Amino acid sequence: MVQGLGDMGLSLAFAAVGSALGTGIAGMAAIGAWKKAFAQNKLAPFILIAFVGAPLSQTIYGFILKNQIKAANLPPESYIFQVLLGAAAGLAIGCSAWMQGKAAACASDALAETGKGFGNYIMVLGVIETVALFVMVFTMTALPKM
Repeated sequence: MVQGLGDMGLSLAFAAVGSALGTGIAGMAAIGAWKKAFAQNKLAPFILIAFVGAPLSQTIYGFILKNQIKAANLPPESYIFQVLLGAAAGLAIGCSAWMQGKAAACASDALAETGKGFGNYIMVLGVIETVALFVMVFTMTALPKM
């Protein structure tokens, strides 16, 4: 009997898609902000790379969750539950990464234009990150203990 298939990697896959979308959006904004700075002969703030990389952590959360679902080693009759749970949680984590990327794009533009507010912007990204952390932790606590 085969056991331990978990969510078939869906939590990781959906989280990673969100991270890709989020970093892509934030990266495009950072490049645009740097271009504006260069065009105005201003220093281009390297710190924007922190905004670009912020959505990457959600891939790690998806990976941790995938491993926890698999490690629960639940019986085969619960596979549909595991797949649905992993897919829903991965989608929520991925949406957090996507929206974090959009917020990071705004932060990149604002910081490059004003040179101020880095702490405020990073706090907003942290609040959005918390959604992904909550999803990961609450989903792991929902797993039945065998």
